[in-house]
Amino acid sequence: MSAGEAAHRILANPPPWATPLMRLRNALVRLAGLRGVALQAGAGAGGFPILEDGPERCVLGFDDRHLDFRIVVERDEAETGSLLAVTTLVRRHNALGRVYLAAVGPFHRLIVPASLQRLQPQGKRPYRAAGSGHGRV
Repeated sequence: MSAGEAAHRILANPPPWATPLMRLRNALVRLAGLRGVALQAGAGAGGFPILEDGPERCVLGFDDRHLDFRIVVERDEAETGSLLAVTTLVRRHNALGRVYLAAVGPFHRLIVPASLQRLQPQGKRPYRAAGSGHGRV
């Protein structure tokens, strides 16, 4: 699977418990006049525009007044299988960006590994997340 296909699968198929959290997040950020995002498939992936799409690397994200956000999905072949890395990058522009990131960061650190685990093919060895956010699939 290409990095772009992996990004689509990860973002279109979040853990069931993440959807209500995203709805709550969207409702709260709209009150502050910020952009809402839906975890769904579409022209982008998961509501995020695709900025770069290649077989080994897919970059999604957007710039907003409080922060710039990127999701980088990279795929690398190893002897033991494919290594899929998901990295999120955030550039905060102001206090609202710092507050927002502090609020969503803990949930993000739960959602990303759980979403990667859902990519794990049935019957394969269990998913293991490394400290850097990498997981083998």
